Amino acid sequence: MVHTAAVITVLIGVLYWFTTKQNPDDALNIKVNSTYDYIVVGSGSAGAVIASRLSEDNDVSVLLLETGGSELNNDNIRVPLKVGSLQLSNEDWAYFTIPQKYSHRAMVDQKSFWPRGRVLGGSSSINYLAFVRGSRHDYDQWATEGCTGWSYKDVLPYFLKMEDIQLPDLYNSPYHSRGGYLPVTETRVSLLPDIYSRSATELGLKTVDVNGEDMLGYAYMQSNIKDGERYSTARAYLRPVLKRTNLHISVHSYVTKILIEQKKAIGVEFIKNNRKTQVFAGKEVIVSAGTVNSPKLLMLSGIGPKKHLEDLGIPVKANLPVGENLEDHMMFFMKYKVNQSYSVTKDRSNSMTNTIWYELTGKGWNSYCGGEGHIFGQTKDRNKNEPEWPDYQLQLSNAAQDEDFIEEGLKLNLKREIKDQLKKRGSKNEFTIMNILSHPRSKGTIRLKSADPFDYPIINPNYLQHPDDIKVLISAIKKSQQIASTQAMKEIGATLNPFDIDGICDKDIFDSDSYWECMVRHFAVSFSHPVSTCRMGGLIDKTAVVDTELRVRGIKGLRVADCSVARRQLSGNTNAPCIMIGEKAADLIRGKDSVAEFRQKITSLKL
Repeated sequence: MVHTAAVITVLIGVLYWFTTKQNPDDALNIKVNSTYDYIVVGSGSAGAVIASRLSEDNDVSVLLLETGGSELNNDNIRVPLKVGSLQLSNEDWAYFTIPQKYSHRAMVDQKSFWPRGRVLGGSSSINYLAFVRGSRHDYDQWATEGCTGWSYKDVLPYFLKMEDIQLPDLYNSPYHSRGGYLPVTETRVSLLPDIYSRSATELGLKTVDVNGEDMLGYAYMQSNIKDGERYSTARAYLRPVLKRTNLHISVHSYVTKILIEQKKAIGVEFIKNNRKTQVFAGKEVIVSAGTVNSPKLLMLSGIGPKKHLEDLGIPVKANLPVGENLEDHMMFFMKYKVNQSYSVTKDRSNSMTNTIWYELTGKGWNSYCGGEGHIFGQTKDRNKNEPEWPDYQLQLSNAAQDEDFIEEGLKLNLKREIKDQLKKRGSKNEFTIMNILSHPRSKGTIRLKSADPFDYPIINPNYLQHPDDIKVLISAIKKSQQIASTQAMKEIGATLNPFDIDGICDKDIFDSDSYWECMVRHFAVSFSHPVSTCRMGGLIDKTAVVDTELRVRGIKGLRVADCSVARRQLSGNTNAPCIMIGEKAADLIRGKDSVAEFRQKITSLKL
């Protein structure tokens, strides 16, 4: 049996080699023309969408520039559970923040690790694939604050346009659609999601469709996975259209500057194969480089805070608050031991049986990223003037934080001595609840280190500076404890496996608010959802970099379209909203309304 399994594995490897390595991406290595109608910088969650949609018009030419290479060069991108290996890989920018004053006390130099995609598909090629649109109240608040055209009623048609729902129970839901580029499936690999649901019901929480009418309650995980494989925007939006003659994609192309003349973007400068090239745009330049690199590129090009640019000797083209208003979700892990083998571990996922089963059927441990459910909730003492969005998210994962996970899983930048102690406490039978702050009040900045485009920027999220952020996270922790105390959890022996580290928070009484604040300030980390560094706003909004059509203020022919334009942080994982921004941006650029049929579909909803 072992010999047979080994032969099958070898044959699968050979088949993969012939279907990928023997068919190089010629379409990604084209000779770049001197001029295009549109130049899109960044092939991530928004940029890939924009390039694909713009090139639907045969009478225009589109150039998509990506710093990284093809997503096919790393087979771990295809396999959802291999996501941990993508951090600190060639496909990751692997940023670190500056030392944090109020948080990350268990991390080396108190720095937060920020993985960001440096590959075709951007962060959608290295993320954990959760598909969460956000709360309707997120978008309605954007509109209230001056972002006309971005209410939930305005953006829902674009979510419908992108989607190809794979869940029969939701085929007829007015909140879902079929036939879009992006498959959406439900992630259920273990028995734990149903146990989570029973626990939530015991506490009086509804089981809901996280992308339906109301996201408050328990929801099974929806993901961009089909047939057990990752669907990044590269796979969903670019691969099907690579043969379009009016779409050119150039990988390994590092954009260093937007070319601006007389307050108009006329093209970009990039480096490929150690050669500097200038390429010109007849219509527009669209920057979709992400929440870190979009503001960086704008500032390198002279668009940003005047004093900061002058200090670096960069001629100022437009004095705008680029790099301000940075918001990010923070998460705090809680681990619970159980008396059943429900958890995914390195040994179980790498077993010969699981590997063969996955390659032949697309099922098994490798077919998901570990997450199987969410709970979105509100604090009891929340401000009555706050929108009715969730204050926190509990993301439920059956990944066991055993010795292998702590060493090779999520890259948290833990101090070596702390990591060694945590490894001793790891268990192969446990699940994890990630307590996530949905709407941080702490805001940070992104600044240039120098005028050298190859220097990484200075990232300062200013995590946990505002005391309300601690209060919300403690509320989330208490909700997690309630979940773990239900009868459904008692039946599987759920028991907290605390982060007991010598000298850390051991002077505080366990389970007191001061204990949890201490633990959060030591162990809470980024959930990798940075937004708002090129913030959108109305005409008189001094905090805005772009207007409601994503045009950079004061510079013609230039837009930004990615999560950096988000007015505020969103409720839940941010990949789906970023794709929506790409879809809507394409319509704004083309001057078209491509979602009339979807708008008609939702007329009966109370939005």
